[in-house]
Amino acid sequence: MSKIRTVAQALELIKDNMIIMVGGFLSVGAPLALIDAIAEKGVKNITLICNDTGFPDSGVGKWVVNKQVKKIYTSHIGTNPQTGIQLNSGETTVILTPQGTLAEQVRAGGAGLGGFLTPTGIGTVVEEDKQKLTINGIEYLLELPLRADLALVKAAKADKAGNLVYRKAARNFNPLMATAAEIVMAEVSEIVEVGEIDPDQVATPGILVDYLVREEQ
Repeated sequence: MSKIRTVAQALELIKDNMIIMVGGFLSVGAPLALIDAIAEKGVKNITLICNDTGFPDSGVGKWVVNKQVKKIYTSHIGTNPQTGIQLNSGETTVILTPQGTLAEQVRAGGAGLGGFLTPTGIGTVVEEDKQKLTINGIEYLLELPLRADLALVKAAKADKAGNLVYRKAARNFNPLMATAAEIVMAEVSEIVEVGEIDPDQVATPGILVDYLVREEQ
């Protein structure tokens, strides 16, 4: 069965209360068409896992402004003042995490690991309510893996089997998140026939990708 869907068809799969991972870095390499469609649909009570909360008028920042998100795992909120306002008011739960730790939590989720040890955050608010272990005299935090119901990623090109090629900075959180969700939906700029992509260019194999949505021009 074909993996290709229109934006409207893809929206049928996106429901309230989902845990959603979204690739990108300050909206660069982010699946903006799908993000905008979810904002317009008004999907509610999203648990969001992302590098940052974008801008008020771009990327997942639109979800925050619309108050569609109930909990966020992220490393940076400074470009979207509304996130800070909702955090301080208690309206939205925001789990601020060092960027490398967040990336490794997603990687651990995709690899089926139970967690990992890191010294990052020791002696700061990051260590609050987390288990600490001392190994060879060095103190570490036990960080737990992250997985999602749905990962939305952005790729430059895909073949019809779902093999993905990313362009430049889009190889940020996208490849990691494509491993760590029950459903992976890729927004792509171009879809070609199987065999037209050099295997050496494939960063995410098609076996991980459930749906392809061509970026609307």
